Amino acid sequence: MISFGKGSKNGFHFEGLNLSALRALASKEFRQILRDKQTLVLLVVPPVLQLMLYGFALSPEVEHLRLSVLDLSSSPISREVVSSLVNSQTFDLHGRVDNLAELNHMVASGETDVGLMILPDAMRRFKNHDPVPLQFLVDGVDANTAGIAQGYIIQIISELNRSLRAEQNTDLRIDPQVSFAYNAGLTSSWFFVPGVIGIVVVIAGTLVSSISVIREKDRGTLEQLLMTPASSSDILLAKIIPLLILLLGSLSLSLILATTVFGVPVRGSLLLVVAVSIMAIFVSISIGMALATYSGNQTQAILTSFFINIPLIQLSGALSPVESMPRIFQIIAIFDPLRYYVSALRAVLLRGVGLETIGMEVLVLFFFAVALITLSALNFRRQLQ
Repeated sequence: MISFGKGSKNGFHFEGLNLSALRALASKEFRQILRDKQTLVLLVVPPVLQLMLYGFALSPEVEHLRLSVLDLSSSPISREVVSSLVNSQTFDLHGRVDNLAELNHMVASGETDVGLMILPDAMRRFKNHDPVPLQFLVDGVDANTAGIAQGYIIQIISELNRSLRAEQNTDLRIDPQVSFAYNAGLTSSWFFVPGVIGIVVVIAGTLVSSISVIREKDRGTLEQLLMTPASSSDILLAKIIPLLILLLGSLSLSLILATTVFGVPVRGSLLLVVAVSIMAIFVSISIGMALATYSGNQTQAILTSFFINIPLIQLSGALSPVESMPRIFQIIAIFDPLRYYVSALRAVLLRGVGLETIGMEVLVLFFFAVALITLSALNFRRQLQ
């Protein structure tokens, strides 16, 4: 139990607690923190950045979905349907195609979110007051977005039906028939789990690699490495290879859990998944090593890694579609390597596509891996000099 003690020439103090000493020590620590500019930046910038990202990037609204149209009718009623969808501000006309195979390919490759096919006899049915069927094919990889898109489609066509009935003074009905590609049951975990796998790879790779280098600095063993006959490249590779093997093991465990627990399908090549993941692992390791070279201690490295990782995660599309973010965040997301890894991972696992479809993602990810590992190697060599 703490009780008040008597005053002394050194100042008031609680029993067992010297307030003057406490005040002096706290003042010293406070001045020390204020002198550490890196810590001050980490205390101010990340909260602001995270608030902005969570407030804008993680928006539940679905807007500007890409709509591709196969209009086999080319009639006033088909144009009215497309106009109603585009004027709703929910769908953007991404393009028109000439055949069903092309429409299916655009959905399969992720080039469009919704495909619409209007049959050749749409105008004849309309004039005969028969139901006019519309065939919608929605990319179901993102179950949440697909479900919302279906709701918007039904709502927009229902409003169009009411408008046409008022104009024609008769019972007209346009019948939207919505089907979902690659996720007919709209299982939300199929969208989130591949994204979480990408997050795990990046966070684990960044933290483990940065802590590994920082530990060497704290123990003073980096200087000891200079005494060995190994070159700086040998030392760097000796650090990367074990991390790569361990992270591949973590990836394998994640894939096993994804398929057995969550039922995520593996429709594409596992070898391609591993190849793309190796590039993502190199990216995460190089980010971690770069952070370690710029950090003075382990605490700073961990705080800085969160400062880097959280924007990478929020802008990657792992948790919410990039297309639903404000335009400025979509532009920033272009420079997010995790975005390309998550996109490629979902495409291979859920859509079953090959390298020809995800070639751009793989190329960009390869560029990030080479550029960042080169930067890390240069910084690491400076540490050894």
